[in-house]
Amino acid sequence: MPPQPQILVDLQMEQYMPDPDLNAIARLIAQDPGLSGALLKVINSPHYGLTNRIASIQKAVNLLGSRSVINLINAQSIKGEMSDETIVTLNRFWDTAQDVANCCATLAKRLGSQASDEAYALGLFHDCGVPLMLKRFPDYMQVLEQAYANAGPETRIVDSENDALNTNHAVVGYYTARSWRLPENVCAAIANHHNALAVFTDDSPRQAPLKNLLSILKMAEHISASYQVIGGQSVDHEWEAIGALVLDYVGLSEYDFDNLMVNIRELGSH
Repeated sequence: MPPQPQILVDLQMEQYMPDPDLNAIARLIAQDPGLSGALLKVINSPHYGLTNRIASIQKAVNLLGSRSVINLINAQSIKGEMSDETIVTLNRFWDTAQDVANCCATLAKRLGSQASDEAYALGLFHDCGVPLMLKRFPDYMQVLEQAYANAGPETRIVDSENDALNTNHAVVGYYTARSWRLPENVCAAIANHHNALAVFTDDSPRQAPLKNLLSILKMAEHISASYQVIGGQSVDHEWEAIGALVLDYVGLSEYDFDNLMVNIRELGSH
């Protein structure tokens, strides 16, 4: 696992204090232009519905809260581990991660989920293993695109990665999330986010927390069209295999979901 930048360590130490000091968190973030910019980009997005855009790091931190801020810092820290060439290669990847996270948060609210913070974190970090795999395997994006092309009821995306590289981005993402002390439910969902068919065909009650998060993530991935950006595909083969199970679990018809998808895509296009 890559070493955590000192600012991330300081922020995490602050977060796990009995009473996190939002002023201290804001001061730490304000020391870094990249972190400040990322924070303001999120708080000023249409998903937060602010009447006027804000430029104050302090106000942004107060509105988002410490947990959401730490999640954003973690995402930025992955970027810091990348070479310039890799960052260019993954430019659209970062935008997609943010799109999926915003979509997860919106879906969680629309569906009445009590875990909107966890849903946002899952959207932001579900593919955090991808840039780390690219660091280790220069041809990884080609492997991943082929994995998306092979995806279906019989073959998971991670199966193709395992065959080619003996590991996969879900495993790497899981251990990264654990190292950041993300909630266990989020870590489990990261580990299983390409294992949804097995999860949703398991009727055990213990799977409910995992299903609650994965259902939101899989809908968000499809709405955000990450299969096009990361997988290089014109068709979402994974959604074709699991979509009906996911919609059945959350109680949405295909018609309801199509309308929801149009509404959320319009929200993200502003």
